[in-house]
Amino acid sequence: MFKFKKEKKEKVEKDLLESVDKLNFTLSKNNILELAELLGNKKQLLIRNLMAGMAKGIGIGIGFTVLTAILLIILQKIVTLNIPVIGDYIADIVEIVQNSK
Repeated sequence: MFKFKKEKKEKVEKDLLESVDKLNFTLSKNNILELAELLGNKKQLLIRNLMAGMAKGIGIGIGFTVLTAILLIILQKIVTLNIPVIGDYIADIVEIVQNSK
């Protein structure tokens, strides 16, 4: 009878250790502890969000500039094809953009 209780206790301990290991892995994988620490430090949270916002703004500005440049290059190529209706319209747009620089 004592042997049965000992085996049951060992099985429960083993299952508990496996559960703790899974929980530890999940917490470290999702950076829950770092997030909890960050939320406790308001100054660090503010700095991190400020830097993220600035990086997003700069990225949007650069991306928009590159896409606009590519679009203007494509439009200029279309103008050189001398398509009657589209070419005149696009030529006006390109001229307006170049004059606004």
